[in-house]
Amino acid sequence: MIISNIDINLVPARSGLIAFASLVLNDAVYVSGIAIHEKLDQTGYRLTYPTRKSGGQIFNIYHPINKQASKAIEDAIFQKLKDVLNKGCRNVGYGRD
Repeated sequence: MIISNIDINLVPARSGLIAFASLVLNDAVYVSGIAIHEKLDQTGYRLTYPTRKSGGQIFNIYHPINKQASKAIEDAIFQKLKDVLNKGCRNVGYGRD
């Protein structure tokens, strides 16, 4: 799996949410709306994927279906987030390359 064009959009921190990520998979599929949350114990970050509610049910829009894909996406997003934060881009709207 090729992961490219990773974009991090920082948001005002609220309930652990710090940013949203988007990326391109295999130069063919654009994926956005991946939420980046700071872990409760502040030891790192976790990702959540988009869902929709309808009639009391929750539907997954998309998510990795195996550990290898999940790890590859996490590693790519967390590396980009580290780069953005190291550049000092902590204000909302910053972090775009």
